[in-house]
Amino acid sequence: MKQKLLEVTNVYKTYAADGKPFFALDGVSLDLFKGEIVTLLGENGAGKTTLSSIIASLRPPTSGSITYNGESIYNQLIAYRRIIGLCPQKPNFERRLTVRENLYFPGRYFGLVSAQIDERVNRLLREFELEKYANQSPDILSGGYKQRLLIARALVHEPQLVILDEPTVALDPQVRRNLWNTIKALKDRGITILLTTHYLDEAEVLSDRVCMMHRGRIIVTSTPEELKKAHAKTSLEEVFIHLIAEYKEQV
Repeated sequence: MKQKLLEVTNVYKTYAADGKPFFALDGVSLDLFKGEIVTLLGENGAGKTTLSSIIASLRPPTSGSITYNGESIYNQLIAYRRIIGLCPQKPNFERRLTVRENLYFPGRYFGLVSAQIDERVNRLLREFELEKYANQSPDILSGGYKQRLLIARALVHEPQLVILDEPTVALDPQVRRNLWNTIKALKDRGITILLTTHYLDEAEVLSDRVCMMHRGRIIVTSTPEELKKAHAKTSLEEVFIHLIAEYKEQV
């Protein structure tokens, strides 16, 4: 039986637009389980980034609840943030620091002792094949290696949930596929992954479940195989196009 990690219940996020409320999220509910990859899919403006940033505790919901271990994350925010690793879409390294130092200082931020940090940083440098760049600026890294460093940095404190925002955008196909293997390996270690992507092939290969969104609402959450079977399609991309078109006709 799958063990629940996080529960998002009836979450709304509203903003004022021309004096009227705009619903960035409109009653979203989603459970995340340990050791699974869940992918958020949707057109621009669907609410994917808003939802992932609320789960990351970067912004609060207008209403609704997010619970971890049966308790609101806002009653245990420091403890909750210790279980999250955040990998943004755009690299935001400290350019005055080396690759190693960009991994070391997040460990200090999370209160790890020096010996712990050294052991973890050395292991991550090996795992992500960054050892030869350890004492150089992250500026010299290629796009693929910058993404590796972003993911490695998100893992220094050994989180239970890693949030990946468009981790393979604008990368060459071979580099993308190498990063797919990295993401699968995180799942194999029991880490839960919340992935946002515009690549439907990526979602189909990686996801245990996909969550399709449109205009702040969740249309459907299911496995890629179940969705293809239910809608008699051969690919997740075909399912996505079909469901979005169908939903637009209804609203």
